[in-house]
Amino acid sequence: MVSAPPAAAPVVSTGAAALDSAAARRRRRRKFRASLAAYLLVLPAAGFYVFFVLRPIALSAQYSFYEWNGIGPATWVGFANYVEVFSNPKLTGAIGNAFELIIYFSIIPVGIALVAANMIRAIAASRLAAISRTVLFLPQVIPLVAAGIMWSWQLSTNGLVNQLLGLFGLGGVTRAWLGDFSTALPAVGVIGAWVQVGLCLVLILAGMTKIDPALYEAARIDGAGPVREFFSITLPGVRQEVAVCVTVTVIAALASFDIIYIATQGGPGDSTLVPGLQIFYLAFYQREVGTASAFAIVLMALVLLIVLPLQRILRGKES
Repeated sequence: MVSAPPAAAPVVSTGAAALDSAAARRRRRRKFRASLAAYLLVLPAAGFYVFFVLRPIALSAQYSFYEWNGIGPATWVGFANYVEVFSNPKLTGAIGNAFELIIYFSIIPVGIALVAANMIRAIAASRLAAISRTVLFLPQVIPLVAAGIMWSWQLSTNGLVNQLLGLFGLGGVTRAWLGDFSTALPAVGVIGAWVQVGLCLVLILAGMTKIDPALYEAARIDGAGPVREFFSITLPGVRQEVAVCVTVTVIAALASFDIIYIATQGGPGDSTLVPGLQIFYLAFYQREVGTASAFAIVLMALVLLIVLPLQRILRGKES
């Protein structure tokens, strides 16, 4: 007895496998074309980033191991420039001034912005809220050079600040605020705080809009007051925005240059000298490119060492 050849099932199976394989190849080609299009769109920005950010960082790292005046031949000195950065009191003093500016550029603006945003949220439907947002954000759109010039006039011996103090009978405390060794750095910090408040306010207000109003209603029913609402609902609700504010303002403090160069140029003496300004002087006035490059690398490392842990602490488990 001859049995029928069982050939039909394998043929159908082979044909289905071929169709699946062809479909998979088409999917891979579509995915590749989509990825290629995305990379081509990113390529111009990536090229600019590599050329104007990564390349200068790499060159600075290279120059930091040489003694070079920017023109003549360079001499290899190894880590001598880094030793100079950490052993020269003038350079370490500049780093200390930058850390002190964190109080004025970061802690004070974020604190003021939190309080102001909470008050504006309470009157969000009124015209006063819109006016307050505009007035407080206005310093953020003023060029830093213009802000430095304007505040230099206000804080001068015959400036508006001393005139107001004299008007209220406090003429004994008047001084050239930017020219006094004891008040120059805090005065510069006040300028920085005035500039940074607007950005922090807008970010925190944006964060407050995502908080469910029902949480506030439930808190009021439970008898919570405004202070309790702020610490139990508002502050946890804007943790992400506060983390962004602290990050941006800490970087602004450590990398500050514009306002200080216009207002004091690092003086009187070295009382307002900061790393950004010292790097500028080393590279373009004293022609010590190697030391300036080493200081720049150290500054970048300090910013990363401070900002990255801050991000993790402030964002908490949500990071």
